Amino acid sequence: MTTSLTPASPTARLAGRDDRPTLVLGAGPAGLTASYLLAKQERPVIVLEAEKQVGGLAKTVVRDGYRFDLGGHRFFTKSEEVERLWHAILQDEFLLRPRMSRIYWNNRFLDYPLRGSDVIKKLGAVELARAFGSYLVARTRPRGNEQSLEDWVSNRFGKRLFELFFKTYTEKVWGVPTSELRAEWAAQRIKGLSFTSAAKAAFFGNEGNKVKSLIQEFHYPRYGPGQMWEAMTEEIRALGGEVRLECPVEKLVIDRGRVREVVAGGETFRPGHVISSLPLRTTVALSKPPAPEEALHAAAGLRYRDFLTVALVLDGEDLFPDNWIYIHEPSVRVGRIQNYRSWSPWMVPDPTKACVGLEYFCFAGDDLWSMSDDDLVELAAKELEQLGLAPRSKVERGYAVRVPKAYPMYDVDYAERVDSIRSWLEGIENLQQVGRNGLHRYNNSDHSMLTAIRAVENLTLGTSYDIWAVNAESVYHEEEMAEEHPYKEAPETPSMKQPVATES
Repeated sequence: MTTSLTPASPTARLAGRDDRPTLVLGAGPAGLTASYLLAKQERPVIVLEAEKQVGGLAKTVVRDGYRFDLGGHRFFTKSEEVERLWHAILQDEFLLRPRMSRIYWNNRFLDYPLRGSDVIKKLGAVELARAFGSYLVARTRPRGNEQSLEDWVSNRFGKRLFELFFKTYTEKVWGVPTSELRAEWAAQRIKGLSFTSAAKAAFFGNEGNKVKSLIQEFHYPRYGPGQMWEAMTEEIRALGGEVRLECPVEKLVIDRGRVREVVAGGETFRPGHVISSLPLRTTVALSKPPAPEEALHAAAGLRYRDFLTVALVLDGEDLFPDNWIYIHEPSVRVGRIQNYRSWSPWMVPDPTKACVGLEYFCFAGDDLWSMSDDDLVELAAKELEQLGLAPRSKVERGYAVRVPKAYPMYDVDYAERVDSIRSWLEGIENLQQVGRNGLHRYNNSDHSMLTAIRAVENLTLGTSYDIWAVNAESVYHEEEMAEEHPYKEAPETPSMKQPVATES
């Protein structure tokens, strides 16, 4: 079933010139993309961003000349629209970089993407036989109702590989058992990847980058992902648009099915349209008069996984050639380690130093989040030594960066909660939610940009794209089909098949 076009949607009434500005809430990839496209069409647009820097999670943080990519942002997409936009903004500043990453597992490193000879050597014949036997069991007797991430992965890889490679790392990332995470998360993040596709890639290569999770090269801005969004911000301003930083949204005044006023930074704006990448929970909380009780209750239960990066500067050469290493080792808390120079040599200003970023997943207010920066640097240095990557004595200094609400959680009842909020939002005709947190969907930057592109088309062309359907595919079908029409023809996930309220 395809829902990218929904004639009954309120967005069908969005088209037409309006002298009042479009307010874009949030200056991450989705918000800036929408603003840039509107400014190019000479439409008045104002971006309201709470932080002092654009880019959201995709910004580049700079400390003493060292540049940090928060989370690692490969610029690879199957969307020609997004590809063209990236290159139009950065042009020659867009580098083509090789992907190299490995998995640290059981005190050894496994190449990722997998290589047949490496897998055989590191796992051994006995473990491989167990994994293959488990896979055959999954193929002949699959779990019937794929509700959880554990169900989804076990059906495609077998229970043994799930336990070896997916369970520990996934639970480290999300902080909850894999049985409590919905299958949709796995369907989005590793779409098109299965035991057979991984095996083919391991022994015969990933020809044409068909499986996105196994790409072998990617584009990357010379000075990190934030360079893209800083350049786009300059373009927006050059085209007459406004981008206001340190201007947090305080209130959304909604009356008779429209956002009439937005209060931000102590100022009141009266928009013609609103494109919001604010977290769903925030959108509901800021609405005045209050949203219906059902939406308020649903929003209160939406959960997010927070994130922090500890960047360490070390004396000497790079510790490893990889872009990043996934840490499946349960005895340390770090989830992934980036080598920033491997992303771009311009990220590290001193050729005699190395700079790595240790990524920790946490909940705001827990022991990790509440540690002092000095304690976090000490923890990261200790774990780097524990993993055998560098002695503590090599660490010269470090920096900690915290990112709240980095990842929307796909826990057991998130879909029902999102549906309740969506039902309420459908009645607000001049408001469109976009982006990762705006839709409570774990999108990559390119997917977030596509939601913004579709929202602008709804506003300017009168199309009726269902923004919620962009990258909504669960890919419960053959991997050969997964990438054919991943955006405009995206089928719904099971959680999206419930009817939503529309205006009568």
